[in-house]
Amino acid sequence: MRKRVLSILLIEDDRIEVMKLKRVLSKNQLKHHLNEAKNGEEALEVLRDKSKLPDIILLDLNMPKINGIEFLKILKNDPVLKYIPTVILTTSSNHNDVKQCYEIGIAGYILKPLKYEDYVDKINGLLEYWSLNELIHF
Repeated sequence: MRKRVLSILLIEDDRIEVMKLKRVLSKNQLKHHLNEAKNGEEALEVLRDKSKLPDIILLDLNMPKINGIEFLKILKNDPVLKYIPTVILTTSSNHNDVKQCYEIGIAGYILKPLKYEDYVDKINGLLEYWSLNELIHF
């Protein structure tokens, strides 16, 4: 079965979390392309170039400037960007956050586990799943 190499936009303000994801990609020799944004404003700037849209967005909820939920609302109101699968990758297990994100239209909600091995398993499963999906490209 042929897997797609994904273009991933990670929206995360915590440098340690960014390094963890990069380590998982590198250690597991995953060839996915990672683009980073430190907050929602920076992410919207990246997404302005519609010719280089990511296949998937990994979004933290707790960020400065534009938080994850505000960013999601902007994203899902755009006629092109709304089709990019967006997966929440956060420490917030708040039921209202989970519910609100699904109401807005996320593709998944993953809690960042404390143990690194559990984090690796979740990220590998997530990327495996999306590399097999048919995605919309404009």
